[in-house]
Amino acid sequence: MDLKAPHSMGTTIIGVTYDGGVVLGADSRTSTGMYVANRASDKITQLTDNVYVCRSGSAADSQIVSDYVRYFLHQHTIQLGQPATVKVAANLVRLLSYNNKNMLETGLIVGGWDKYEGGKIYGVPLGGTIIEQPFAIGGSGSSYLYGFFDQAWKEGMTKDEAEQLVVKAVSLAMARDGASGGVVRTVIINSEGVTRNFYPGDKLPLWHEELEPHNSLLDIINASGPEPMHM
Repeated sequence: MDLKAPHSMGTTIIGVTYDGGVVLGADSRTSTGMYVANRASDKITQLTDNVYVCRSGSAADSQIVSDYVRYFLHQHTIQLGQPATVKVAANLVRLLSYNNKNMLETGLIVGGWDKYEGGKIYGVPLGGTIIEQPFAIGGSGSSYLYGFFDQAWKEGMTKDEAEQLVVKAVSLAMARDGASGGVVRTVIINSEGVTRNFYPGDKLPLWHEELEPHNSLLDIINASGPEPMHM
């Protein structure tokens, strides 16, 4: 076990638009090789009052990009006298990611609401491409979610439907992806402001072959195992 390995957010991050705003969601596991360095990290970072970013990949790289973008957007807001749009924030993320693509290992999802275009989601994957999408998924857990989203996502969802979809999708990825885990955090952004929600692990839906949460490992050891398979 290499405890000096770089901190990496082998992650599940999601951004979804709905009728009136956006919902961002993420798991909370940060790992160092095979070691879980932080089981309750916050991967949804505020850029402005109305724009947030979901971070995946190298924790250090995603944090420094977020810090620079937050600084530039603060200057931008002071100069213009009004909040930056989601498109401006996403393009700043894209500019930093693309110009430093040989040194950065991070994929980001920018989401927010502004009075000009409403709720918007932009994906900025590894390399600095920018893609406006009705929904975006990223991180190692996203591999398990493409088919699920093709089936489950629909236009014109309500706020509650969109948040339930995000929580369900993140919990599904956590069940399948060893690098995703912990709790689920969501951020809802619309014309009324920002709402943060927290879903602990024992409140998430269970998927195929997942164990019920226990207070002690002894509960699991003493519990009867699954029935053996017969040919």
